[in-house]
Amino acid sequence: MVRRAKSNNMLDKMHDQHAQDKANDRMETGSFPAIRKKPRKNLNRNSDRSRLISSIFIMLMCALLGFAYMSQINNTKSTYETMDENELVRLLNESNTQISNLEQRKTQLTSQLNSLKSAANEQEQARKIAKQNEETSGLISGRLPAKGKGITVTVSRGSTSRIDASIMFNLIEELRNAGAEVIAINEVRVVASTYIQDADEGLISDGMAIKPPYVVKAIGNPQELSNAVDIAGGVGAQLQVKYGANVNLEASDNVIIDEVREATQNKYAKTVE
Repeated sequence: MVRRAKSNNMLDKMHDQHAQDKANDRMETGSFPAIRKKPRKNLNRNSDRSRLISSIFIMLMCALLGFAYMSQINNTKSTYETMDENELVRLLNESNTQISNLEQRKTQLTSQLNSLKSAANEQEQARKIAKQNEETSGLISGRLPAKGKGITVTVSRGSTSRIDASIMFNLIEELRNAGAEVIAINEVRVVASTYIQDADEGLISDGMAIKPPYVVKAIGNPQELSNAVDIAGGVGAQLQVKYGANVNLEASDNVIIDEVREATQNKYAKTVE
């Protein structure tokens, strides 16, 4: 009897425990926490927050810089205010010395700049003179072509006598005396050493045979050159009367002499250094 009573008592306890456990297992009791979903983060809200923080940081930095600048000014003023008379005089003297040194340096640099400009101008002037001398030498020596105001004299074949070298040489000399700067006869550029000699047919000038009609071009004052040829009893009249040649003279503002020759090498003459 005792064992059976104990057994029934044990079953009742187990039944009560089972009922209690079952009741505890229900969700309504709150024994187990309910799982809730986390809300999504608002990205725009985070962005606005970042901008706000950045703006506050920038404003803070500006305030600090302004404070530092004002502190520096105040410190400078206070530094000058705390100086005694001797220190202020010394500072003023040092400033004047620095200004004087800068002015002196400026004067030196200005002088150097003027020297460089003067040297550059002298070099430029020397180049211009050298170029002019080269051009003048080239025109005189016949190395360079030339153009300018002048005349063209055309002498036909003589009808009564053959035109000889002497009359043509006189024509060239008259043009030179009248101020002709550049002269050419047919294809020959006339220079200081130019010569003319008779030949079986025509003439020879500087080793080149030339035949009538003889065309003499001269650059210079057209009026003076024309007067040298047309003067009464002059070379033009002699060509017409003595040789029976027709002399045609034409003045122009653009006489072109493109006959050139190689520069001669002097064997004995040299420039003075």
